[in-house]
Amino acid sequence: MGSSSLMGESVLEEKIRDMEANEERLEVYDVDVLDYQSILISLNNCNAVFCCLDNPEGYDEEKEVDLEVRGAINVVEACARTESIEKIVFSSSLTAAIWRDNIGTQKDVDEKCWSDLDFCLKKKLWHALAKTQSEKAAWALAMDRMVNMVSVNPGLIVGPSVAQHNPRPTMSYLKGAAQMYENGVLAYVDVEFVADVHIRAFEDTSACGRYFCFNQIVNTEEEALKLVQTLSPLIPMPPRHEKEMQGSEVYEERLRNKKLNKLVEAGFAC
Repeated sequence: MGSSSLMGESVLEEKIRDMEANEERLEVYDVDVLDYQSILISLNNCNAVFCCLDNPEGYDEEKEVDLEVRGAINVVEACARTESIEKIVFSSSLTAAIWRDNIGTQKDVDEKCWSDLDFCLKKKLWHALAKTQSEKAAWALAMDRMVNMVSVNPGLIVGPSVAQHNPRPTMSYLKGAAQMYENGVLAYVDVEFVADVHIRAFEDTSACGRYFCFNQIVNTEEEALKLVQTLSPLIPMPPRHEKEMQGSEVYEERLRNKKLNKLVEAGFAC
């Protein structure tokens, strides 16, 4: 088992190291996703790769986009050269699908959709740009090398202390949150559900392509308040939070995850 990030050590990695000390069969490797050889070494005799390239420092510059794309290419190429690998489950994001000029006019935003790279660059949506470019690069190489890959595209990941332990990635995801909210594409998902979906995506032989992964779409003031409460104190509570929500505008939901529901409920994806 290998664990890595683009820079720094995450809380998850600390927990994995604690597990290594107590689990006889668990081997942990230090992997630099920009070091192709270190990835190859860690994949020896592995049959699954769960690839998550989130940067714990967040996404504030274009150079971080390039690093994530290089990491994605290295991981997929290493998997292609490792005979024991059965499948890659690639963690992307909803931000790789929801950003473009005309999103407010589109009825359905589903797994066929991609964020517009020029739009993301113009608006400096670095998280969306990184996730879109890295996922596209991973898919292109996986298809070229005939590697079995599935991607999971979660909404904003929440759960006990998730945002507090990952403040910069959380805030990077939320850049442009007001526009996401008004266009019905702001969504969040519990971290345990995300983990379960990743496991299902690997174990289900019928799983294929991309899967939008979210528990709740935020399209009312009441739901927006719930999200803020979940993220507190990272995001301060608005002064009106004690007032009862009556007559608030409801924005049209545009996100669709029927494909995920089939995977979770029936076990058939495509």
